[in-house]
Amino acid sequence: MKRYLSAVLVIFMIVGVVNAQELKPYVLGAVSSESMDMVKEKVRANLDSAGFMVLGEYAPANDIKRWVFVVNSEALIQAVQSVGGLSGFASALRVALTVENGKVLISYTNPTYLGNAYFQKRFPDVDNYFSQIEQQFDTAMLELGEVKYEAFGAEEGLEAKELRKYHYMFGMEYFEDVVELNEFDSFAAGKKTIEAELIKGGNTNLVYAYEVPGKDLKLYGIALSGETGEGHFLPIIDISKPNHTAFLPYEILLMGDTAVMLHGRYRIALAFPDLTMTTFGKIMSTPGNIEELMRSVTE
Repeated sequence: MKRYLSAVLVIFMIVGVVNAQELKPYVLGAVSSESMDMVKEKVRANLDSAGFMVLGEYAPANDIKRWVFVVNSEALIQAVQSVGGLSGFASALRVALTVENGKVLISYTNPTYLGNAYFQKRFPDVDNYFSQIEQQFDTAMLELGEVKYEAFGAEEGLEAKELRKYHYMFGMEYFEDVVELNEFDSFAAGKKTIEAELIKGGNTNLVYAYEVPGKDLKLYGIALSGETGEGHFLPIIDISKPNHTAFLPYEILLMGDTAVMLHGRYRIALAFPDLTMTTFGKIMSTPGNIEELMRSVTE
């Protein structure tokens, strides 16, 4: 009986440690001394070998010192398929290359951080898929340089239970407080409109698009340019080191007959949880500017 009680106590202690784990938005996977072009090729090959599919790639804010690969995997797809709805925002993860101090830093969005934020109370149902994804990232970082596996992007991090109901502060939006951009006659009509507008280019350029098999869900990653685009707001908010390059691109989710985006005051704060009110005040118009750009491709 004592042995049984001891085993139960150990289990509860382990669960408690897991639940109290402090999560940060990004992981620094490796650091390379090679050129950006060489690192790009190696990362692309490693992602493929680790079982990721590269959906698209680009230079955020047209910065030659930044590059982002957008990826997903079978495990990620299955997680989204099992839950559906707004979890469609989790259909892609991002791997970033950033030149800092003469070296290329290879980082990526922390799967478990975004998983808890986007699946919320359903995350325990898909946790096994995210364990697979983390293993894939571990594999992809090998032989790229000095391996790090260091979480960053928040001084203290957030517990899973905090991420599942995250908002920056009182009165600001939660995950489910999405911005409805437009409603269409059907899912097919929505795709036709959005894709026709994106072909036009201008200040909104398609980085990737991914349609979840068997679901009326399609995620679009869009590069934002112009006076109010990435080149304007990224230098203001991405001031800590390592840089948060994997924050971009911003997304539109076509969910059935409705196109939605995560509210800027949620999406930006989730990616920069330590952002001060002073800095946030400098981009006060950015959530509305992003909405305006995104709305332009749905009308």
